[in-house]
Amino acid sequence: DIMRTCYFLYESQPTGLSPEQAIFRFDGLSVSQTENNLRPETIESLFVLYRVTGNPIYREWGWNIFQAFERVSRTCFGYSAVQDVTDVHTALTDKMESFYLAETLKYFYLLFEDDKSVYSLDNIVLNTEAHPLPIMRDYKGYY
Repeated sequence: DIMRTCYFLYESQPTGLSPEQAIFRFDGLSVSQTENNLRPETIESLFVLYRVTGNPIYREWGWNIFQAFERVSRTCFGYSAVQDVTDVHTALTDKMESFYLAETLKYFYLLFEDDKSVYSLDNIVLNTEAHPLPIMRDYKGYY
């Protein structure tokens, strides 16, 4: 299960945050790039899977990841990327990419929003920047 593997990358680190890059081997996992840059892709996947299946495990995993971000990367002015997810005493990079606010936190919000009409996947498609685009079912445009 791909989502379980993505979550494992978070869960298996002392900080609860996923490394930017890991190598899977027959004898286990090797972290090859220890940073975490606050990326949205795993949270986006959790949101979509929760909305499609209703399985509460995706919310549980999302909550665990959210708590790790709060515990490890939150600063008095926002959030910061993390230098080393394998070290609970890691330094922060003093850098927060704009996608953390624009995408990662938006997907966290949507994952925990109980009103399924908010960004209903029956009516919208989210582009790569998490902007909602309406599904145009009766579009009679030019091809």
